[in-house]
Amino acid sequence: MTVQWRHLPAAARPIAAATAAAAMAARDQDRDALTEAVALLSTQDQTQTGLILGTAVRLQLEAAHPDGLDADDVRAVLEKSVRPAAAWCPEVDPQVMLYLLAGALGVWDDDGSPPPAPGALALHAALLLTHLSGARPIAEVITAALGEIQHAQLND
Repeated sequence: MTVQWRHLPAAARPIAAATAAAAMAARDQDRDALTEAVALLSTQDQTQTGLILGTAVRLQLEAAHPDGLDADDVRAVLEKSVRPAAAWCPEVDPQVMLYLLAGALGVWDDDGSPPPAPGALALHAALLLTHLSGARPIAEVITAALGEIQHAQLND
């Protein structure tokens, strides 16, 4: 665990560290490091992990589309995150990526189907966050998401 996460609550530290490692591995297209980080991320509490990753994705989408997203914007994000990743990561599944996007935006229509496996969610979240964050350091993205969660919890 890196020193930069010591200020976080104990439950968030391993999620933040694994998310950062997965995103950096995805950015470097390092399949071995990505596999290792995804394995760590998928063993964390999935409710907390989903909240942190979903918030990070939502914040990045809001920053990139301050006037809101429409179907064409979502389609463009999906295409721009899936195509480049599929060139080096054959496990990429557009349906899982869409699940993450729709879940982060709060528009997923739960039809009772089981959600994707934690490993698939972790992999696709790393790939999606890597695309959405662009040149922004992933630590900033995670820190912003955790700040947003803390703010929301304090105001509930």
